[in-house]
Amino acid sequence: MADLRINLAGIKSPNPFWLASAPPTNSGYQVQRAFEAGWGGAVWKTLGEPILNVSSRFAAVSFNGQRVAGFNNIELITDRPLEVNLQEIYETKKRFPNHAIIVSLMVEPKQDKWHEIVKKVEAVGVDGLELNFGCPHGMAERGMGAASGQVPELVEKQTFWVKEVARTPVIVKLTPNITDITITAEAAARGGADAISMINTINSLAGVDLDSWNTVPHVGGKGAHGGYCGPAVKPIALNMVAECARNPFFNVPISGIGGISNWQDAAEFILMGATGVQVCTAAMHHGFSIVEDMIDGLNNYLDDKGIASVMDLVGQSVSRYSDWGDLDLNYKVVAEINNDVCINCNKCHIACEDTSHQCIDLYTESGRPMLKVREQDCVGCNLCSIVCPVDGAISMVERKSSIAPMTWNERQSLISNFAK
Repeated sequence: MADLRINLAGIKSPNPFWLASAPPTNSGYQVQRAFEAGWGGAVWKTLGEPILNVSSRFAAVSFNGQRVAGFNNIELITDRPLEVNLQEIYETKKRFPNHAIIVSLMVEPKQDKWHEIVKKVEAVGVDGLELNFGCPHGMAERGMGAASGQVPELVEKQTFWVKEVARTPVIVKLTPNITDITITAEAAARGGADAISMINTINSLAGVDLDSWNTVPHVGGKGAHGGYCGPAVKPIALNMVAECARNPFFNVPISGIGGISNWQDAAEFILMGATGVQVCTAAMHHGFSIVEDMIDGLNNYLDDKGIASVMDLVGQSVSRYSDWGDLDLNYKVVAEINNDVCINCNKCHIACEDTSHQCIDLYTESGRPMLKVREQDCVGCNLCSIVCPVDGAISMVERKSSIAPMTWNERQSLISNFAK
């Protein structure tokens, strides 16, 4: 059995699966139940100045019968007293000394405010701190959360203030509501961050009720933008993790967040550079027990690959991720249709004929409808294999090219040199 223990910037946990700072980590009761279920760590719901929350806070986006494909919330940070949270953190850590307890923090961008809350929180024995520079709603309007996280100078300055007094590792949680997340990641590193976590939620409006015309959710007929998360945001989060992991000017560990619903998602984030992962929406949808399948699945995967420790998996795919200009223009794949498996739904033909490159032909053989790809016209776009409902009916097959590999950047360099 593989070793699932991780060490994220000095924060140790029995496995890479943590609960993210969110409603599931709002109390000691919940976090202790999560640890009993098998979660390796938890980021306590954000502590800060007292706030008031509204009623009717959540909404979900379903797609083609899948409930909670995306999740939207307008909930703010904890509305429970700081002293109550601190007491429960102390009790939880005492009961589960080998599990990671990280506390999320958000205060006004003032040095004294950060110093005060860091000292109070560390006094109860936490394993680390996570600075919430990502929350896009409610708190951002007050100059905190994403309002700070979108300004590199504020990210760097506030991280530095925390590091002035912090005795435990400091994780900076970044907002995805920015053009280039590597800029704020670099700012966090300059400020002394021991690690970063990403992504927080994305600005969103879940929908509009077509009967009442109210937004979803709404509070007495009024709505506001919220934070979007869940499976739908995974590709966005995975890209942002990968961009930071391959950034030569950034070299701190990453805690991956965003749409992680199973062990496969977690493995992808780890391969793209995350030391561990944080989960929220999947736990809210299915309960804490989902971690059992995550642990078993990742264990079996590592065993099948002959990998002794999950830490050996971290970043193994980063070198395979690059800019478009570094891709081989002469690499060639084509679609192959297995008519013995094909059910003749014709989805591939319709997709190719209407929206791609018109290279799939319909014909009849011995009275049976058949499909065939004209390879000379196929550009290898993958669309037919994506829309096909039958596994194994369409394969994308590599064809060796007689032309030497060449990237766009190499091509432009040759043209430039020739012009000289």
